[in-house]
Amino acid sequence: MRAAPRDPGGSAVWIRSALYAGGSAVSIVVWALLSLLTAPLPLRLRYRFITLWTRFNLRWLRWTCGLRHEVRGVENIPPGPAIVMSKHQSAWETMGLQLIFPPQTWVLKRGLLWVPFFGWALALLRPVAIDRKAGRRAVEQLVEQGTRRLRAGLWLVIFPEGTRVAPGRTGRYRIGGAVLAQRSGYPIVPVAHNAGDYWPRRGFLKRPGVIQVVIGPPVDPHDKGVEEIIAEVRDRIEGEMPAISPAYHRNT
Repeated sequence: MRAAPRDPGGSAVWIRSALYAGGSAVSIVVWALLSLLTAPLPLRLRYRFITLWTRFNLRWLRWTCGLRHEVRGVENIPPGPAIVMSKHQSAWETMGLQLIFPPQTWVLKRGLLWVPFFGWALALLRPVAIDRKAGRRAVEQLVEQGTRRLRAGLWLVIFPEGTRVAPGRTGRYRIGGAVLAQRSGYPIVPVAHNAGDYWPRRGFLKRPGVIQVVIGPPVDPHDKGVEEIIAEVRDRIEGEMPAISPAYHRNT
């Protein structure tokens, strides 16, 4: 089991977190406006330019807050497009996965595209934006749009718990990604991490340390039922959590 993240306390962590937040907010506005100029470009060029913001932002996080990451299981990344299913604990993984996997897009709620600046730039990267209130139709939207993105050579990132879950907790794994895998035939790459131990889901403070990311062996959807697929994904992700997150032991 990994040691608990350091909690430096005092004013230093507040100052560093404030510096990060200020720099991130300013950079979002500037980069989003510049990104709008890339709209006429092919998707791959748009992606390359827009995601430079991610690289800056994570470097800024390391400089200001002393927070970085390590990855295990890189050898499990398949050569072609796949569906990435990741633990969802904080905002970090929405950025960090961009450094780990090839060009990708994301499954997200449609309302995020209406957020000024951030949503505008996000829309240029062709996310799969679904209406969660649409019930079964939302799953069909995911399958239709997700399959098109995968066939176009993009990876697709899904957070199967739907919303951010506190460290040490497990949310309900939704079946949408498993349905997509079963129908499209693309494998699922499970990802466990402990970002929430350092960057809480509703917290302002970012604690220094090293986020652990574990990439598991791909889940082959062929000849498997939807429930079997999502159970295998859940087991591979949650099975890694006790080894990398002390919070898991505090809540068991």
